[in-house]
Amino acid sequence: MTVDKPLPTPAQAREELSAALDAIEDKLNVPKQAKATYERLREQNPGALVAGAVGVAAAVGLGVFAVVRALVK
Repeated sequence: MTVDKPLPTPAQAREELSAALDAIEDKLNVPKQAKATYERLREQNPGALVAGAVGVAAAVGLGVFAVVRALVK
């Protein structure tokens, strides 16, 4: 077996592993992703952010209404 490029040093391997683990953590960290999406929307399209907030408020309101109505019956 021939190796075209030399193996990385332990320090280089640690750096590559650290970078890979950081990337995985960023990808799987839902609160961090939500915050990044919020910041991006706030800067690029604040109207969409407002519309999303109104949609969430309407959905929560309808859910509460449905639960209260079911309990009253």
